[in-house]
Amino acid sequence: DIGDIVRGKDLYLDHEPGKQHLEERLERIFENIKKKNNNNELNNLSLDKFREYWWALNRDQVWNAITCRAEEKDRYFKIRENGKLLLWNYNCGHHNDKAQTYLDYVPQYLR
Repeated sequence: DIGDIVRGKDLYLDHEPGKQHLEERLERIFENIKKKNNNNELNNLSLDKFREYWWALNRDQVWNAITCRAEEKDRYFKIRENGKLLLWNYNCGHHNDKAQTYLDYVPQYLR
């Protein structure tokens, strides 16, 4: 899940080739964002806390960027293990008022 990756909470980080490289790049990116920030209170946060803060502020924009080219025929859904439909949104949820990131804080192993 993109939120887990951005926040550094991806449970499967060590299981896929290239994921550690991604994490190292993300750490550098967030260090650069932090350095360019003029807010001393934010600069005093640990990198993990800073990433959480950044994600809370920007997750709706990330969702919009991911879905900006979604067409009316495009769908966003999940299917349970028993094969039943769990979620279905037209146009990938792009035109909803709320970004489809409401499961961000549900532990990854429960999703």
